[in-house]
Amino acid sequence: MIEMSVHGVTLDPVSQMPIVVLKAKEDEDIVLPIWIGAFEANGIAMRLQDVEPPRPMTYELLRSVITELGGHVESIHINDLKDSTYYAQVYIIQGNNRIVVDSRPSDAINLALRFDAPIYVAEEVLEKSRVPEPEEESEKKELREWLENIRPEDFEAGGERS
Repeated sequence: MIEMSVHGVTLDPVSQMPIVVLKAKEDEDIVLPIWIGAFEANGIAMRLQDVEPPRPMTYELLRSVITELGGHVESIHINDLKDSTYYAQVYIIQGNNRIVVDSRPSDAINLALRFDAPIYVAEEVLEKSRVPEPEEESEKKELREWLENIRPEDFEAGGERS
């Protein structure tokens, strides 16, 4: 497993779908873009910008429920990629119990951000997600180059869609 951090949320320039971009903490050349829904992207963007909603949204509610039940999110693992779908698990500690919950990566990332929990990605997932370089189509090449060259200031206005 490789520890990653959320680099930001942006929009795919072609499909206009939100993308959460993860970067390895030890090697910033390792990048994992995951296309997600608008609601999930908004939740991530709000947390990254320290915006507190006036009333609890779904992820704040989940954070409160887990906390009130005496638990906390230990970590999340993005552990598989099948048919272009990513899979994740949320590791929750409650007393002496470790509870593992199946999750979409976008929901798991939202919880990790609210608990300051580490985000891990399996090396196999990173391998499967790589875009092949020699014979890649120009559109994929442009997207890969764009993702690799994103700067923090590119995220300031992105990610918040209604």
